[in-house]
Amino acid sequence: MAIQIGDRIPEILGKDQDGKLVRSSDYAGKKIVLYFYPKDSTPGCTEEACSFRDNYHTMMQKGYEVLGVSVDSAKSHKRFIEKNALPFNLISDEEHELVQLFGVWGEKTMAGRKYMGIFRTTFLFNEQGILEQIIHPKSIKTKEHATQILEIK
Repeated sequence: MAIQIGDRIPEILGKDQDGKLVRSSDYAGKKIVLYFYPKDSTPGCTEEACSFRDNYHTMMQKGYEVLGVSVDSAKSHKRFIEKNALPFNLISDEEHELVQLFGVWGEKTMAGRKYMGIFRTTFLFNEQGILEQIIHPKSIKTKEHATQILEIK
C-alpha cells in the first residue's frame, strides 16, 4: 500500500547524484518537498526543476528542503544538475523502491503507446517528517510548481 497522509517519511530515501546515501534525518526540523518526476532533461521535468531552482532561496527561508526523485541514474542526475544549476539533490531510484513505496510508478499512455513510468507527484512533509499533503499529477503546473507549494501555506 502506498504512503498516505499522516505517514512518516522513510529514513532511507536512496542515493543522490554523488552516490551519497540520503536520509530523512539529514533534514530534521525542515519541511521536505519530495517531488517525483518522469525523466531528467525532458521539457516538463526541466521546467519543474528550474521552478524549484528559481524559488529555492524563498523555499529555504520558509523552512523547505527540496529533493527530486526519478529512476534515472546518478550520472544522469549529475548532468541534469550541472546543466540547469540545480541547488538541491536528486535521488536516483533505479531499483524502483521509492517510486513503488510512494505509489507513483505505473502504466502510462503517450501517443497510443503504453509504457511503465513515474506519475509526476509531490509529497509535502512537515518538520516532524509526517506527510501533510500530496499534489497529484493533474494539479501540478511544471513552470510554477514551486510557487504552487509556497502558496499552500
